[in-house]
Amino acid sequence: MLPALRTLAQRLLPPLLSPLLCLLLLLPISGCGGVGQPPRGVLLSALALQIQLTQGSIAQSLGLEPDGVPEVSRVRVSEQQAVAIGEARGLRLSGSFDWRLPGDRVRVDSPFELYLQRGERGESWRLARPSGAIGGDTQLWLTDPLPS
Repeated sequence: MLPALRTLAQRLLPPLLSPLLCLLLLLPISGCGGVGQPPRGVLLSALALQIQLTQGSIAQSLGLEPDGVPEVSRVRVSEQQAVAIGEARGLRLSGSFDWRLPGDRVRVDSPFELYLQRGERGESWRLARPSGAIGGDTQLWLTDPLPS
């Protein structure tokens, strides 16, 4: 009976081992995603800062005063990807969020694309914005600290 079991094991093990080996090989890859999703407060601060910077730039070009700090809520991240920001690692996040300007009753649901860079010690976050390229190959970035 022992030779029959050995033959059966030789026939069944390869089809069973292949999926198991694939799972074992993929497990470390899924754990190497790098930086995890930032806390909700960081996302809210980053989106508010991004709106303020955009609003300030538009107001300046029109000779107006910016309206103030927007109220940001209901952040829904649909995609997250590790990216290089200069020589450091960062995250590209996209999704949608609700926001409104101070004194405005209308809440707007908007899509977003956000680049975040973790601080050197891992204790803080920075908003990163692409600002052009050198020679078409190297992306330049502006980064602004987020309140902690």
